[in-house]
Amino acid sequence: MHRSSIPLRTARTAAAIAVAGSFLFAGTAAAAPGAFPAFGSSGFGSSAPDVVDTPRLASLDNFRDAAGGGYMNKYGVRMQTGVFYRSNAISPSDPDLAVLAGLNLTAAYDLRTDGEVADKADRLPGGVAYVRVPVDSGNLNEIAELRSPDEARRYMADANRAFVTDPAARASFGKLLTELAETPGAQIYHCTAGKDRTGWVSALLQSIAMVPEETIMRDYLLTNKYTAESIAKSYEGLTASQGEAVAEIYRPLLGVEAGYLQAGLDELSARYGTVDNYLRTGLGLSRETIVTLGHKLLA
Repeated sequence: MHRSSIPLRTARTAAAIAVAGSFLFAGTAAAAPGAFPAFGSSGFGSSAPDVVDTPRLASLDNFRDAAGGGYMNKYGVRMQTGVFYRSNAISPSDPDLAVLAGLNLTAAYDLRTDGEVADKADRLPGGVAYVRVPVDSGNLNEIAELRSPDEARRYMADANRAFVTDPAARASFGKLLTELAETPGAQIYHCTAGKDRTGWVSALLQSIAMVPEETIMRDYLLTNKYTAESIAKSYEGLTASQGEAVAEIYRPLLGVEAGYLQAGLDELSARYGTVDNYLRTGLGLSRETIVTLGHKLLA
């Protein structure tokens, strides 16, 4: 390694740790769910459904209802709100903890790895069952090696493809969806930033409910609206500590882009053909589990 490259590599490593630790990955009553069509990334931009009626929590900025405000499916049936919630790491302030308590949650599912949990443990209302369903959050060494924003985007796309290709990830997603189906009452699932692993689960649930693909993608992109202030602060922090050049490399990791989710959906289509086949063959869900989820999801 040339001597002149050491400071930049050190800066990148420090930035990677900061991004991964503070923001990155915070991650069908369908009789016959179909394949996700190729959404493409054009035409979505910052477009998103209206911000939902779920209480906004200052200390959990990506907390929201997986059903939005009651998304309409392709057959004119609305998703049921107040059933499944999604979030970033659950470390609420006292007032926000009281709001969570008022939702009568029965279970919280944590998709984070051991290191992420050790960094910031969940804080839940009394009586809420805490269930670990870890999904790998990505390789920190790979993040440190990123050299451009485009490489960062490819990293995020690959992470979403891994939701389809990685057997351990599929096992965890299968376990989570089974738990959501079998456990009564309102439930919440989350990762660290509530955008990648959590976003994938939300897309699957909305697909099970037969929500139009445009709505699924727009709901995914709502992370950029909900967490806009956190994204700006993270970028400003990286710029101040590592310089603008390094901050620009990591900017694509701070939010979401349509291409990230699309990469996972394209991989799903290539390997499994349909969402139903991915759920049943890839995740090992029974038809009964899928139908049960559909009944819960649809009003």
